[in-house]
Amino acid sequence: MDEPRLTTTYDPDTARGVILMLHGGQESSHAPVEDKHASWWRMAIMARSLTRFARAGSLALVLVQYRKRGWNDNADPDPVRDARFALAEIASHYQGLPIVVVGHSMGGRTACRIADDESIHGVVALAPWLPEGEPVSALAGKHLRVIHGTRDKWTSARWSHDFVDRCQGLAASATWTSLPGAGHFMLRRVRKWNRFVEDSVSDILGLSQRNGASTEGTP
Repeated sequence: MDEPRLTTTYDPDTARGVILMLHGGQESSHAPVEDKHASWWRMAIMARSLTRFARAGSLALVLVQYRKRGWNDNADPDPVRDARFALAEIASHYQGLPIVVVGHSMGGRTACRIADDESIHGVVALAPWLPEGEPVSALAGKHLRVIHGTRDKWTSARWSHDFVDRCQGLAASATWTSLPGAGHFMLRRVRKWNRFVEDSVSDILGLSQRNGASTEGTP
């Protein structure tokens, strides 16, 4: 695959904004991403689940499938290049519209890396892979919402909490939310994960709010 694949799950006649969704992956792998890979189809399922929300808010909903499964080169990560390609494509179709990037695991890290794009208003990171010392400069002036399950054995809730702490005073806003009983793969408490995304996107874009926001906590 020479270019990342973009799937538009919902394309309103008159869009008010865009949700860009980024899936997870591996630390190192040059194998191509396929539909059978769990990191991909988990976000594909979430994208379908968010279609009703996107329709109600007149939000375009775009899902990226990376060319390669791995992060690979920290200086020039493959998914970051793919996500920036997606931003350019979105800009050509939805000129001037605000974008919220929703990323799971490696997708959360990717979202935080590309947040310096002027079209991005905020990032929603789900169980993000944010290694100790991950740079925060791209979040300057942006909104950040992070959620992490208490039973996550794959990515560190403590490190994602530290990342949010380091964004304080830099980002326009930054919050960290604990999801009790949830692991990394978003297979448990699915409605909570989806609800967090919907509430976070609504908050970042200034859409009408709903009751029942997630409870914040500590790792």
